[in-house]
Amino acid sequence: MRFDWRTIIGPALATLVAITSIFVDRNIIAVSNPAALYVCVVALAASLSGITSGLLTAGVAVAASALFLAGHDAALPAALPTLLHLVPLAVAAGGTAMITGLLRRRLVNALGWRERHATAARLSAALDQIDIGIVLLDADTRAEFINRAFRNYFSLPDEKADGKPPFIALMYHGRDNGAFELPEDELNHFIAERTKLMRAGDQTPINIKLRDGQVLRFSCTALPDGGRMLSYTPVTDLVRHTDDPADADYYRSLRGGSHRSLINHLRAAE
Repeated sequence: MRFDWRTIIGPALATLVAITSIFVDRNIIAVSNPAALYVCVVALAASLSGITSGLLTAGVAVAASALFLAGHDAALPAALPTLLHLVPLAVAAGGTAMITGLLRRRLVNALGWRERHATAARLSAALDQIDIGIVLLDADTRAEFINRAFRNYFSLPDEKADGKPPFIALMYHGRDNGAFELPEDELNHFIAERTKLMRAGDQTPINIKLRDGQVLRFSCTALPDGGRMLSYTPVTDLVRHTDDPADADYYRSLRGGSHRSLINHLRAAE
């Protein structure tokens, strides 16, 4: 608990009420025990600083009431009536501190969740504007977030992306829709190897060639909670200049020719 003004304002107010009421009762005019006012002060303390401050204020209120009643009931037989006055006050003040403190905690948690949710929404919107594919996996390798670039690179439908698919399902989706520029007999080995390295948290980047002519640099980052962040950075212009010049017409046709159009039509139909 932090001892700032919110923490001490409840006990301070209860002490002020006690001193004022006892002084007035002893020196000016007889007044009734301000038990109801103490309960209000307890509620204020718990709402400002939580349960601990509320209980401290309740303790001050009960002690102050005992001193106040002691001046009225000086005779020993009056001890029982005094106790009967203090017990209801202790129950009411303690209950008020607990209930108000719990309500305050729930409100603070709700406001904190709302702020975190708004921040996550802004971050998600920002990641959808970049051309780097981003996938966040949880500790079970299920996709908690897939940005727009990744969905576009691999023609991943929104309903499938939003269903938290496992990493292996994303790889199989790329295989089944012909996204990878690999012979069919190498695809399963490629997927198995990528999955194995991803689970191991291997951060060695590799280049992934897509059938439409694009090249993505894949990297995996292990997260503290056991999850993974996968990034797919477009590096086509940096990589394709090393390809065999004899294949230039083929790659150009994939980027803008009939092959690309045919692939787009097939993916749209899917």
